Amino acid sequence: MWSQRDPSLRRSAVGNVFIKNLDKSIDNKAIYDTFSAFGNILSCKVATDEKGNSKGYGFVHFETEESANTSIEKFNGMLLNAKKVYVGKFIPRKEREKELGEKAKLFTNVYVKNFGEDFDDEKLKELFEPFGKITSYKVMVKDDGKSKGFGFVAYATTEAAEAAVDALNGKDMGEGKVLYVARAQTSSTGQAEK
Repeated sequence: MWSQRDPSLRRSAVGNVFIKNLDKSIDNKAIYDTFSAFGNILSCKVATDEKGNSKGYGFVHFETEESANTSIEKFNGMLLNAKKVYVGKFIPRKEREKELGEKAKLFTNVYVKNFGEDFDDEKLKELFEPFGKITSYKVMVKDDGKSKGFGFVAYATTEAAEAAVDALNGKDMGEGKVLYVARAQTSSTGQAEK
């Protein structure tokens, strides 16, 4: 492991490159030898598990942003030990989370529940159409074809989806049923909000 003693240089994300899809045989030295052609390396590391086996990704920290960019340009998509490697800018977790947070606010898919068995696709479309252009809609059904009481509506725009949630969440559907309308959770937003 080659490492730069100047912590301010090491901690800044400038010149940091992320490499993935590495062959398991590639170690720190192989990464260093491969990437040192692009410039002065402050540190480099292949991520390993507790047994010391490669996890298939690693990091190279160049002294300059220029070297990092050149390595990305020249090496992204190249074959290394017969495997096509991905080389890109390393994005610190805080920035990745911030970006995810921004994206998480934007949604076009709406989850709807708490409607009766006789509620079908057409009724769903009818109820949600006034809020904007719908790209798809579906009531989930049981084997006998009767509604399971929930479904999904996808809009072309975030604004339409938000308007539908604002207007229809809590709507009284009669028969003691109050409609629940919210953004549809994808596995990533579900995880992020737990």
